[in-house]
Amino acid sequence: MKIFWIIPLFLLQDTEAFLIKNAKFNLCLQASPINRNLLLENCNPESDFQDWSWQGDSLVNHGTQSCLSVSGADAVQTSLCASTGYMSWDCSNSLLSPLGTSQSYLVANRKAVTLGDVRGLKAQWQDAADRSVCEEKTAKAGHDRYFPAALTSPQVHEHTAGSATLPLGMDQEQLEELLWFFRREDPLAWNYSVLALSLATFILGLVLLTINIVRNRKRKILMSRNTGQTSLQAELDAKKALIPVQEYRPAEPQKQNPVPQDQRPGEVMVQWKDGTVSSLYMDSSEEAI
Repeated sequence: MKIFWIIPLFLLQDTEAFLIKNAKFNLCLQASPINRNLLLENCNPESDFQDWSWQGDSLVNHGTQSCLSVSGADAVQTSLCASTGYMSWDCSNSLLSPLGTSQSYLVANRKAVTLGDVRGLKAQWQDAADRSVCEEKTAKAGHDRYFPAALTSPQVHEHTAGSATLPLGMDQEQLEELLWFFRREDPLAWNYSVLALSLATFILGLVLLTINIVRNRKRKILMSRNTGQTSLQAELDAKKALIPVQEYRPAEPQKQNPVPQDQRPGEVMVQWKDGTVSSLYMDSSEEAI
């Protein structure tokens, strides 16, 4: 249930912008994006140049990021908020009057605005909900004063004596729940937990780094060994290629002793140790038979 009050509380900081509508013409005050002039145009909540917000006593335009200021005797324009000039405005009864000048009011005049002493509808300014722009200033001042105190103080400040309703639209019980949600606690346990987690992460990182370094070294050693074996094999192959090949010469045929001319076919001739050659088988002549 508390979350439904937390979200609107933070969104209030971005919803401070409001339209400045003239009660007579029902036209909204718009800053010109080209120059410093002020225009009265049909109200358009989507236009940043018609969005205004109170910053102290100054009115700041969200489109140009410039402040509503007085220029000359009765001229009104926008100028840089850091520049010198009359930029502070007093607001009472829907009337806007510059501080530090004579009693004059911001008056609508058809399509432009000037300073005048008129106090009628032309000088009355409202927001889109037809509420006085002075209420926006009061709500903004109360929000700026109450919002930081509500987040830092453990006590509830009573703004009204007879009512427990607060400016943010919450009663006292709801605000107490909100303050309980944002209460300050001892952060030592959380800090120690984060420190232990960081230390464990650091140690794990060192272990992984060491493992990676060892694996890289082993891989480099293995690669160097393989490279050495490959180079040795290549060197041996190169040496084998450089061994001269002996010239091939076919064997010379052995010289055969010439067969004696008186040898007849079918005879077996034997050469004895003394060099004589005779027939192994002596054929008897047919005549002897």
